[in-house]
Amino acid sequence: MLGKLITFEGIDGSGKSTMLALLRENAGLKNLGEIAFTREPTQNTLTGKAVYAAIECDVDPMAELFLFMADHAAHVAETVRPNIAAGKIVISDRYSDSRCAYQGATLDKTIPNALSFVKNLHAGWTIVPDLTFIFDLAPKDSVERVKNRGEKTKFEKIEFLTRVRENFMTLAKAEPERFVILDAKLPPAENEKIIVEKIKSIL
Repeated sequence: MLGKLITFEGIDGSGKSTMLALLRENAGLKNLGEIAFTREPTQNTLTGKAVYAAIECDVDPMAELFLFMADHAAHVAETVRPNIAAGKIVISDRYSDSRCAYQGATLDKTIPNALSFVKNLHAGWTIVPDLTFIFDLAPKDSVERVKNRGEKTKFEKIEFLTRVRENFMTLAKAEPERFVILDAKLPPAENEKIIVEKIKSIL
């Protein structure tokens, strides 16, 4: 039996990492089957290292997009597809929707309909998630949460994050059957309960 792909999305500081740590220990989730936790950009890989280097540098937006795309392609081929074929539940911290939202915002002054452009680049070869949770948070709250990380990257500024958040909402509106929007300001335990019940419902 094929497994399922579940993804977690949201702007920086929305609580995805905290939630994933809770889910790793959630007994109810463990009882549903074998789970493979993963993330994008990937870590300790050739493509992932290139992406992290690009984030730190002033890379051309189009070049940056295709670095992210290359990392996604490697992630799908080497991690996501094999685990799903093995019948596992794959839970990814960020996936293709992050690229649509973030790179769509990065490119929105460079090419027309940037969100649609990035989304269409994935068509026909990537694996579409069975369920996607968006941790929704106001950009000003995001910046407040991440300010202790040190110097902000270009992805952690209010104006930019506002466009990213709008892109996430546009994606969710287009596929309401796949997306679940969570209030990122709720106590983590409340969202954890919602998440586990939603995952149960698709298995």
